[in-house]
Amino acid sequence: MKRSSNIFSSGCLRLTTVLMLCLASSSQLTTDFYAMSCPNLLKIVRKEVQNAIKAETRIAASLLRLHFHDCFVNGCDGSVLLDGSNGEKFSLPNINSARGFEVIDTIKSSVESACNGVVSCSDILAIAARDSVLLSGGPTWKVLLGRRDGLVANQTLSNSALPSPFDTLDVIISKFANVGLNITDVVSLSGAHTIGQAKCATFSNRLFNFSGTGAPDSTLETNTATNLQNLCPVNGDDNKTTFLDQNSADLFDNHYFQNLLNGKGILSSDQILFSSDEAVNTTTKVLVQQYSINSGLFFGNFVNSMIKMGNISPVTGSNGEIRKNCRVVNS
Repeated sequence: MKRSSNIFSSGCLRLTTVLMLCLASSSQLTTDFYAMSCPNLLKIVRKEVQNAIKAETRIAASLLRLHFHDCFVNGCDGSVLLDGSNGEKFSLPNINSARGFEVIDTIKSSVESACNGVVSCSDILAIAARDSVLLSGGPTWKVLLGRRDGLVANQTLSNSALPSPFDTLDVIISKFANVGLNITDVVSLSGAHTIGQAKCATFSNRLFNFSGTGAPDSTLETNTATNLQNLCPVNGDDNKTTFLDQNSADLFDNHYFQNLLNGKGILSSDQILFSSDEAVNTTTKVLVQQYSINSGLFFGNFVNSMIKMGNISPVTGSNGEIRKNCRVVNS
């Protein structure tokens, strides 16, 4: 009788395992998810992203950042796009900072005209992020698709989960680990700062009295410090911006990592990848050095990390919805 019970338990375990595998495989994202239901999706998104970048080059970095900020909170579910005072748009990392919502609206409108009620806002955001990299001179990849849109935003998690320019390297690594990303992902995805801009408010703490020393951050190269001090004087306009990757501002390349070797990282969270004590004790310093001389290695790791990030807790199957308007849940 005992042996029979063990056989039954073993059989149930195998059956449960098979069912779990079937459920997992049925909810996996695929590159051809819309091949039949919206065959021109990729062309539609590419055209609208091209138009947006022609109008404002900076928007490429903004769209890429939106995807990043979406995936780190509730997974890649389009929750960052939702309006409302309790939305993620109004969290500290996003308020007066996150951009590109109107571009997503435009893309969604074009997609809806071709394939009504078929394509999720979260998938549109993932494709737009890929196209932003490609159209800025970076690598391309096949975007995994099949996400559905989440029903709620999470402002509290957005405040705590997203890496900050003021975080230590240990904290940043921990925040990445919380969503299943490793140290290689930390460094390669930080390379997205090869395009885009930063406000004075995100780095002015490094310029005059860093950590109470009465002097600029010692890891900041002298001429760079002087230029940034002129841009962001004490009691100046915190909303002024500068390029994150000086002298290679709009091109997606490995110049960002060369900057870190020379003390020209604008954000503290960038420079610590190379200059901090933690960088020596982890692999971040080595990776910065490798990426600075090998753009192919950087591109390959960046693509892998983007695919991993895009697969953080996607809403699939019958969960969530396909939003008609990316800013609000369906009524």
